[in-house]
Amino acid sequence: MYLSTVSGPVADPPESGPPESGPRRRRLAMVSGNVVALGTVSLITDVSAEMVAAVLPLYLVLGLQLSPVAFGVLDGVHTGATALLRVVGGYAADRFQRRKLIAGLGYTLSAVAKLGLLLAGRSIPAIGAVIAVDRLGKGVRSAPRDALITLSTPPEALGRAFGVHRAMDSFGAFLGPLAAFAVLLVVGQSYDAVFVTSFCVAALAVVVLVLFVRERPSGEVKDEVKGEPKVSVREALGLFRGGPARRLVLAAAMLGLATIGDGFVYLLLQRREDLGLRWFPLLAVGTSLAYLLLAAPLGVLADRIGRLPVVIGGYTALGATYLLLAGPVDGWPLIALTLTLYGAFYAATDGVLIALAGPVLPARLRTTGIALVQTGQALAYLVSSVLFGLAWQAFGPDTAIRAAAAAVAGVLVLTLLLLISPSRLTTRKVPR
Repeated sequence: MYLSTVSGPVADPPESGPPESGPRRRRLAMVSGNVVALGTVSLITDVSAEMVAAVLPLYLVLGLQLSPVAFGVLDGVHTGATALLRVVGGYAADRFQRRKLIAGLGYTLSAVAKLGLLLAGRSIPAIGAVIAVDRLGKGVRSAPRDALITLSTPPEALGRAFGVHRAMDSFGAFLGPLAAFAVLLVVGQSYDAVFVTSFCVAALAVVVLVLFVRERPSGEVKDEVKGEPKVSVREALGLFRGGPARRLVLAAAMLGLATIGDGFVYLLLQRREDLGLRWFPLLAVGTSLAYLLLAAPLGVLADRIGRLPVVIGGYTALGATYLLLAGPVDGWPLIALTLTLYGAFYAATDGVLIALAGPVLPARLRTTGIALVQTGQALAYLVSSVLFGLAWQAFGPDTAIRAAAAAVAGVLVLTLLLLISPSRLTTRKVPR
């Protein structure tokens, strides 16, 4: 099952009905209502999150005068410091079969953290603590949300489902910086107004989750047997004994080491092109636009040619992004190419990696397994952010970003060695 997931989806069995009711028609069907509801929640949440993310690098580096190392630590905390709690949330969701409840707790924590930024003031430790709470919320909600998507979708359509979800998510990410830009235009350089607006939007997402997302969606793909015992810690730890799951978690961690974070990418662009501060939030808009346009098509492509080739292509785009930031191109061509490639990286990897992992994991441990994959990436991201900040401060930004590009190339080779079987180098396509 693992190799078929990596190399390409398993073909549907032949049916006796008319051709129009066969596999092709099923592939053209819309994604489930639960996926759309979860996408709506993610869209609204990302408007809130990206409002803050769009101004936070400016606030920390230019407003509070943080060094690259200090920013790297906080940026790593923003994603990685609470990573281990992802596994706790994933295990709790599997054990008690309350994925919606656990996801709701995560969304609520992230909403409350937006108000915490108002109370933190200019205190760096307080800001770090608030950021950690926000990322705790993201860590707790991500695995249950993605597990609900996998349990609401047939295995052969997971790329499409995650592509649609991530496209909706990225539309929110596209709107968020625009909303922050609009708020700053109206009230001036008032970051507090951005934080308050962000909280109100995040609270709306929690309401939508409560009203429209179902714990047991209709058409759910069920591998669980009614009345079976609850998931135990021993059973969850047994995921590490399975070769496919263990290799996937290791590969996800290595890929996380090759990722330096959005804040650094945008700061490098702003520094090279000497962009005005009010235009800084719009850099994230360009990335989100590319992500929005490419997420669904690349998800469908992953279902057809295999998910691993699409993920590898995404990290190739990331390496090219890093090289552009230290290359001879400048002006608007640099900005357009960088943001397009960066958006393509996210579109080809974010949901597709989880779609690749889904069928490898048993349904009753699906949330825990997804949380392990996300935790591996998040912990590695924490390390990479700190290392990049140190490299920037010690050797300069150009040398640091070239080293990041070299790291991407090395990690891709190791990922291929981990996830491709020598006997399955060719990919299988879903028949037309």
